[in-house]
Amino acid sequence: MSETGNGADPRTARSSRQTPQARPGYPARAALPALPVPQAPFTPPARVTPPTRRGVLAAGAGAGAAALLGAAGTATRAQAAQAVPGAPAAQAVPAPVPGTPADLAPYASYWFPDSLPQGAPGPGITWRSLKQWSPESDPDLAHNTATVPLAPRFTPVPVNPGARAGQARISSLVSFGPTAQNPSQGSATADHYALTHWAYLDELVFWGGSSGEGIVLAPNAPVIDAAHRNGVPVLGNVFLPPVAYGGDLQWTRDLVQRDSAGRFPIAEKLVQVARTYGFDGWFVNAETDGGDGSLAARMREFLRALRAAGSPHGLRITWYDAMNSTGRVGWQGALNQLNQEFFEDRAGRVADTVFVDFRWTAQTLAASGALADRMGRSRHELWAALDVESGGWDSAVRWDAVIPRDRDHVVSFGFYRPEWTRNHLTDRSPGAFHRADDRFWTGESLDPARPAPEGSWRAPATAVADRSTVTALPFACAFNTGHGERWYEEGEVTSDIPWNHLGLQDVLPGRRWAVDCAGPRPSVTLDFAKAWRGGSSLLVAGALTAPAVVGLHCTRLPLTGSTAVELVHAAEAGTLGIEVGVATREPGAPGEPVPYTWLKAQTPGSGRGGWHTSRVGLPSLAGRTAYGLAVRITVRGKRAVAWRLGALSVRDDTARRRPAAPGALTVDAATQQDGKAALRLSWRRAAGPVRHYELYRLLPDGARRFLGGTCGTALYLPAVTRAGREPAAVFEVRAVDELYAASAPACTTLTWTGPA
Repeated sequence: MSETGNGADPRTARSSRQTPQARPGYPARAALPALPVPQAPFTPPARVTPPTRRGVLAAGAGAGAAALLGAAGTATRAQAAQAVPGAPAAQAVPAPVPGTPADLAPYASYWFPDSLPQGAPGPGITWRSLKQWSPESDPDLAHNTATVPLAPRFTPVPVNPGARAGQARISSLVSFGPTAQNPSQGSATADHYALTHWAYLDELVFWGGSSGEGIVLAPNAPVIDAAHRNGVPVLGNVFLPPVAYGGDLQWTRDLVQRDSAGRFPIAEKLVQVARTYGFDGWFVNAETDGGDGSLAARMREFLRALRAAGSPHGLRITWYDAMNSTGRVGWQGALNQLNQEFFEDRAGRVADTVFVDFRWTAQTLAASGALADRMGRSRHELWAALDVESGGWDSAVRWDAVIPRDRDHVVSFGFYRPEWTRNHLTDRSPGAFHRADDRFWTGESLDPARPAPEGSWRAPATAVADRSTVTALPFACAFNTGHGERWYEEGEVTSDIPWNHLGLQDVLPGRRWAVDCAGPRPSVTLDFAKAWRGGSSLLVAGALTAPAVVGLHCTRLPLTGSTAVELVHAAEAGTLGIEVGVATREPGAPGEPVPYTWLKAQTPGSGRGGWHTSRVGLPSLAGRTAYGLAVRITVRGKRAVAWRLGALSVRDDTARRRPAAPGALTVDAATQQDGKAALRLSWRRAAGPVRHYELYRLLPDGARRFLGGTCGTALYLPAVTRAGREPAAVFEVRAVDELYAASAPACTTLTWTGPA
């Protein structure tokens, strides 16, 4: 990929590019801590290199599980490699640091298509062949499998008159962590790219890969689950790097190889991986030069086979503008005669979309759109690449070539590395990150309904219509962003360990923040100092001289005589009046006010930690549809206000049942040393609908400590510390439903070994 991406042409790369020797085929990134879930404070253990997955996969399911998760919980790379004839020589494995348990951590999966590089992998890297992979031989499968289905979504009338539906869409190429040792289920830090502006995205690519680690990446489950809740498909990445960055044309040949029956085995494996892990297709980026027309034809046949196998399951393909029909790599910056056959050929559709290289111009994009029209394809199936990795909202973008204001959008566009909003910060606290991320997606005004005077940055909210998935009851949002400095439950801290896990993220308001106020506009933020549930809440603060309306979710919720809206909120400054707004029709045109019906909520008073629950019945709106939700805040006198919304729910006010409990909580593997343990737990899925599961430690004094959550049925705990002289650590897991009601627990214990 050109510019600052994977696989730039070294002759045209900017000076900011990292040298190939620093990290072949991949930009510099700080390694993430390998602590997937929050738990009791402790000193993290030194990493012990796990057995090679090459050995695990080749040895088969039983032998692989024994190697990685043996009874002792410790297997070395050498032990695993010895089981596989022809395996590369094993690297020396450092001895565990005294007082720390061995590493059982699961990581996001990555492979080479078939053949492996020469030599041995670097520390913490495992080389695996996708051709040899199978679900049965994957010891991390339960930790890497997403469970949230892709939600359908709709397009409400835009709040901004310049935001258009049915024209340009947005793809985003995001690196959430390193290729190797990217935790499967989050980590014990709040410093994480917790993407929340899903409303403007049409596709997310799990970006990464390098010649020294692996070139086929499967997204991890938290990213998939969060994206799917918001209706956004997630693609894995196939990256064939340039020769200058360690690329080997043999890997391209491996990818497109045929078997004796004429099938494409790697295409079938890619479909199997996507279906097994639960994501939506593949981004294919062939940048290894040296091929010919025959190899290009084989690549096109491979894409057709991948499409034929994946389409019945809803899988999609995005092709990157690199290899062309000659088999050579020649970035076109356009859809043209040299690459159009990877988009569509005489037999029909090949790829669903094409990511057009950064070399585009206004003329080449206009010609690309016209060619797509002539081919009978949508011009908005072309993503014009925008490099924001280095400059973010200060990036020089020729916006009128892509999304002009005065005529139809030319094509769609794709952001390369928008996690700049986190990476460029000195203060990497969650609040600072979300302020920066809101500015990137919404604009400098932080209000999509009232954008700032246009400068060099054209924020997505000002050009692309937002979308929503809120279409069914019950619906609830605790304004949890998927990371935080602590974990809260009903306003109480149940873990003081920083954490991130995007699978626990709520469906947040898409328009952040649409505020209507005749006087000064208050600040509206996602705040991490206090929460009702999860790690964050919605905070409205500032001097109010007139009522302020804060738009929340766009919805399509059917209302009955028993439907009610419930708020959990707290007044921290000012004497307030709170009303709930329910829109039973949409605005007549983009940019017009949302016609809310206002219903008074009980004024927040004293409650647990200052929190108060207000219920507003909607019998007067029975039989209608709620198209939007909002709150209106009125303060007595012209005073500063600080009002916090911890949770919002809409539900039919009928008798509620607790969700069914999960079953058979089991310790699958554990290591212990000096009163510390690392372990893998799993359980049987609860019957009925489940939002996610939460795991707790029961301490000898009766306290419950939150350890982590996941949408799946397995969780890794890197460090559990013995509490005093307790004979066994006690764990419980509960199923949590859409209204955050928890089931009865399933329990298990880990008996401590050694003296207390």
